[in-house]
Amino acid sequence: MKAEAAGAGHYESHRDHPARPTRLGGVKIGSAFFGWMTATGIFVLLAGLAAAIGALFGIAGSADPSLLAEQAGQGLQSISIIGAVILAVITFLAYFSGGYVAGRMARYDGARQGVAVWLWAVVVAGIIAALGTVTGTVSGAQLDVPALLASFPGVPLNEGTMTTGGIVVLIGIGLLSLVAAVLGGKAGMHYHRKVDQTEASGYADWNADGSGA
Repeated sequence: MKAEAAGAGHYESHRDHPARPTRLGGVKIGSAFFGWMTATGIFVLLAGLAAAIGALFGIAGSADPSLLAEQAGQGLQSISIIGAVILAVITFLAYFSGGYVAGRMARYDGARQGVAVWLWAVVVAGIIAALGTVTGTVSGAQLDVPALLASFPGVPLNEGTMTTGGIVVLIGIGLLSLVAAVLGGKAGMHYHRKVDQTEASGYADWNADGSGA
């Protein structure tokens, strides 16, 4: 009986002290990394699917998100509306999924996990661009979706193609991916809050009917 009472007190203490999530919270680099990997895979898959569907219906140039960078390099007026919408949707879904994975894995501070996923993308994009500049493999060329590994896919990063249109697209995609990752992280964390509430409610009902006495 005493053991059960002690166990109940420990359970209530675990639920009633809000400081515990603070100690367990914070940015989890590993969770964010796997979230970024998730965003990478989903973006590449969805971009390939969009390009295939576009080719099937004869609108490959408008439906292929990777071609938006080339259009942006020629000026904003050259950007396909369909391509821009598809790129925005794919980017949002990819980074929302990445943020969700990071939030689920880390359990606490979902918004921070989402930001960390986005920062992984920025860091990797910078590393790839720097290596490409040093080795000359991307000198005077554009980085396509697979090469950039979903960092900010399809956006031109070299001076030759970084026009006003390219800068606008880069900023827009960057902000959209950040918002999506944060929302995904919060959604992933919310899952654990629902589980906690369900467990707490079940324990309260169990204790109220005398089963825990």
